[in-house]
Amino acid sequence: MRKSFILAGAIAAATAAVPQWAGAQSTLDAVRSKGYVQCGVNTGLAGFSQPDSKGVWRGIDVDVCRAVAAAMFGDASKVRFTPLTAQQRFTALQSGEVDVLSRNTTWTVTRDTSLGLNFVGVNYYDGQGFMVPKKLGVKSAKELKGATVCVQPGTTTELNLADYFRANKMTFKPVVIEKLEEVTSAYFAGRCDVYTTDVSGLVAVRASRALNPADHVILPEVISKEPLGPVVRHGDDSWYDVVKWSLFAMIEAEEHGLASKNIDRHVKSANPAIQRFVGATGDIGKMLGLDNRWAYNIVKQVGNYGESFERNLTPLGFDRGLNKLWTQGGLMYAPPIR
Repeated sequence: MRKSFILAGAIAAATAAVPQWAGAQSTLDAVRSKGYVQCGVNTGLAGFSQPDSKGVWRGIDVDVCRAVAAAMFGDASKVRFTPLTAQQRFTALQSGEVDVLSRNTTWTVTRDTSLGLNFVGVNYYDGQGFMVPKKLGVKSAKELKGATVCVQPGTTTELNLADYFRANKMTFKPVVIEKLEEVTSAYFAGRCDVYTTDVSGLVAVRASRALNPADHVILPEVISKEPLGPVVRHGDDSWYDVVKWSLFAMIEAEEHGLASKNIDRHVKSANPAIQRFVGATGDIGKMLGLDNRWAYNIVKQVGNYGESFERNLTPLGFDRGLNKLWTQGGLMYAPPIR
């Protein structure tokens, strides 16, 4: 009952915040006026959004924001990043602190309606899993009865965890820690038997933070659907369209075989779909309030979806799996740009 009241209060507070933005200047105009995109990202998750040794943000979520900047300004560098915890992220978007949230965030009906938000699409299909020290000898999540489990609050992970153990008539002891760095440090220090989050997060954390990745096992069970994608505010359709089609352009570019290193060779292609894509015909950019070379600029400066995946996730040991193109047996599918 207590959890229900907390959730209801959070939704009410979030919903109350929505009308305050509704009468404000459109995000598209505001972004154009200030000359850059303010993007909310993770505080540091390898492969998704994390600053490198020089302080430059890298990751597939970062690339979505850079794609939006390339579409808006013809310059992918015109973006600034605001690192946000799971509990901070929605308030930051609702209040206008950030223009877009691109932070490994799961698309759910509650978030898409009651929180006054719109998910523009999916840039990573995922599911929740469990990681344990190899020395425990655990082979299945069904063997975790009585385990202590490290988990972040304000996430679908926390709710799925409770549901899974309840459904399997098992008990567990949660160790709830908000910041990613702190919750992973607690797991690696042995404060909990298990760390649970999206499988992508487990792979990234094991590869980037474990002293010896081989000492940790990701169990075979995937207990949920976690479609991760960028988020904007409700009631701001022009901006919604720009962010949505920036993501779709990266996917469609890969479908057409257009990449950062070869797109210049295709500018004069006789293929009508490619002519529309690069802005040679169709005036697609004008429909979005952008330059007709908006999609060309995205691919030239950021790359297609496959390039982003290979640059950010493949080195960490990620397999594309569900995130392959639909033509290759995956779920990545973009509506046509026409």
